[in-house]
Amino acid sequence: MRLLIDHCTRYRFSAPQARLVQMLRMTPSDTNDQTVAAWRIDIDCDARLKSARDGFGNLVTMLYAQGPLSGIEIAVRGEVLTTPANGVVDSVAETFPPALFLRSTALTMADQAMIDFATGDAPTLNQFDQLRSLNRAVNARFEICSGRPVAGRTAAEAFVLEKITARDLAHIFVATARMIGAPARYVTGYRLLAASEAIEPTLHGWAEAFATGLGWVAFDPSTGLCATEEYVRVSTGLDAASAAPVAGSRLGVGVEQLDVDVRVERLTTDN
Repeated sequence: MRLLIDHCTRYRFSAPQARLVQMLRMTPSDTNDQTVAAWRIDIDCDARLKSARDGFGNLVTMLYAQGPLSGIEIAVRGEVLTTPANGVVDSVAETFPPALFLRSTALTMADQAMIDFATGDAPTLNQFDQLRSLNRAVNARFEICSGRPVAGRTAAEAFVLEKITARDLAHIFVATARMIGAPARYVTGYRLLAASEAIEPTLHGWAEAFATGLGWVAFDPSTGLCATEEYVRVSTGLDAASAAPVAGSRLGVGVEQLDVDVRVERLTTDN
């Protein structure tokens, strides 16, 4: 499948900023199941860009811009070829052993209710079946919210709600998978949506868990299924914060306003 991705992030500042330094995790890597055919990042102001990898092996672009800046627009456009893999993740840049992803963070700390939810019938299943069952259970428990994620909301805070975002669902899956002994991590990327799925345009979040005998497998609790060729994997981390598409600092007073627009389309062979 050939997917076209357009992703625009706009920041507006209430007062001019003297300097911006940002880490952009906005470039997917080639794996056995996705090939980046074309990709570019454009900035609407004078800026210096430097490519690198972060500690989790994600491709990053460091952005340095001098002010005064009243705003900045970061536009990403590219094409990615994907193939079916039944959710199995292969040939990615791994910098840490799977055991690191048993570590909980402030956003993925499981409380007792989540532990009870995760371990209810776990002993009767092998590890992959446990994870698949957990993915379906998380999906069935909540109604998905089409709005943007709530900044700073933890997995435990989301667990008591009825309607939550895809990021919350992924955090809950990551937290509970770790409670049954499976290393798990958060994934940021893109997903081709059906016309009937009316959600706000934003990046998608799902999870990967390490299953003995299979390795890393991508689970999406917003669908209850494994990730397919309709997904483009961009970055991973212990939680959404460590896999965020944009992170950094600014020198200046005032507040910022963020606007994000994401479009994912399937290209036919005629394109």
